[in-house]
Amino acid sequence: MPERIRVIIRTALTLLAALAAAELCVWLGTPIPWMLGPLLVTALASMAGAPTHSANLLRNSGQWVIGSALGLYFTPQVSALVLAQWWAIALAVVWALALGGLFGLWLQRRHGAELAHLSPRALLATTYFSGAIGGASEMTLLAERYGARTDLVAAAHSMRLVLVVIAVPFGMQWAQHQWGLTVDASLLPGPREAQWPGLLWLGLATAAGSVLMTLLGRTNPWFMGSLLAAMALTLAGWEGSAVPTVLTNAAQLVIGVSLGIRFRREFIQTAPLWLGSVAWGSLWMMGASVLFGLALAWGTGLHPATLILGTAPGGITEMAITAKVLQLGVPVVTAFQVCRLVAVLILVGPIFKWVGRDKKAV
Repeated sequence: MPERIRVIIRTALTLLAALAAAELCVWLGTPIPWMLGPLLVTALASMAGAPTHSANLLRNSGQWVIGSALGLYFTPQVSALVLAQWWAIALAVVWALALGGLFGLWLQRRHGAELAHLSPRALLATTYFSGAIGGASEMTLLAERYGARTDLVAAAHSMRLVLVVIAVPFGMQWAQHQWGLTVDASLLPGPREAQWPGLLWLGLATAAGSVLMTLLGRTNPWFMGSLLAAMALTLAGWEGSAVPTVLTNAAQLVIGVSLGIRFRREFIQTAPLWLGSVAWGSLWMMGASVLFGLALAWGTGLHPATLILGTAPGGITEMAITAKVLQLGVPVVTAFQVCRLVAVLILVGPIFKWVGRDKKAV
């Protein structure tokens, strides 16, 4: 059988398993079922050695749909609210850099002895970029430039992201049941229903934005390009169409699969003590971020649940999806997460060069 056919079959079977897991999570009433179910079943199957597979085309399409849906929340009124909180966003960026730096320092002190075969600069790069709260692929590529153990860096980010994606939605759902958390209805998206041909124009505009970002070589282009294009349309007063729920559910499913396939059998064999430390440290980071989010909520007057999601040490797509599904202030969460992502990508490299200026490369 040709290899291409095998890949198609593996991808189809993976999607079928993910769909079954999503339907099960819907029946169980779990938070973000269309992402969480596929993520968990794919991760477990991958670690068990099953030939799971996720196509980049599907992941990019999922990010395109989610970015388009989130951009529709940025009405002129909401955008004015977000801009008024610029100082809180700046504080959140500083918090993320400091928290990631402290986590990296703790990893270095805890595992310095077992990583003594690395040069001082490579050891610092391994722990520093493992702790940084940024995208897994971007942090791994940066770490590689400085001779770090990229397998440890990639494993650390995968572990942290999955823990956050599992823990935070369940925590938010529990809080909703306990205290009936709701967010101001003014933070809901502009267009509420899918309409034709408005959906076509939205798709074309956001696809163009994604292609442009890809050509420019920007990070996360299919998400950021579609998000910015949909934001521009919404800010201009366009209300042609919402994104159908079936599309956002499908997008969450393929994003969940793309996260789950990171956990191959080799993952659980990669320095178990290291993974244990990352898991423990990630839990502490989540707890600290909850307290920070509550403090920001007190200072800004915004909803605590919104700022907890906005400052959570997870990925922008996953936290924004959580906010969307639970209706917890999508534009504010997205703004905080996007600004943090951009700032971390810009600043972690120069900060590492400054911190490691006295470290020997060999």
